[in-house]
Amino acid sequence: MSMLAAMTPTVTLRPVVHADRELLIAVYASTRAEELAPVPWDDAQKDAFIRMQFGAQDGYWREHKPCAEFCVVLVDGEPAGRLYLDRLADEIRIVDVALLPAWRGRGIGTTLLRDVLEEGRDAGLAVTIHVEQGNRARGLYERLGFRPISTAGVHHLMQARP
Repeated sequence: MSMLAAMTPTVTLRPVVHADRELLIAVYASTRAEELAPVPWDDAQKDAFIRMQFGAQDGYWREHKPCAEFCVVLVDGEPAGRLYLDRLADEIRIVDVALLPAWRGRGIGTTLLRDVLEEGRDAGLAVTIHVEQGNRARGLYERLGFRPISTAGVHHLMQARP
């Protein structure tokens, strides 16, 4: 085994189960930490807000995307984040991709996105994702071939064509 192969983590997916709720809340909380940092709430108030917002988001996605695949991202078997995909007739929509802070900046998101892009190429389908204005991940999406195709409020719909 080469040194590079020994250092490359194995990234896999598994379906979300009920027992993953606290993990998924932690992933969601990590995506809102910067936004909530200046808010003058104590930790209990911030936690209650995060749980309420996570519940609303999760409920919305499950109601409006009943065929979506909700997965936990595993890195060398350890839970590291979430990847939600909605495979439609004419595109693969990345509903959400997020990693816990300890796993960011290590190429894991790139691996996940490349796998989805490869699936899209193999199926002859575009891959799309909504990106909030100012999201630092936008640079990664652009490097992987995503281009903005529309804007609604603070969200840009980006697309990578096969």
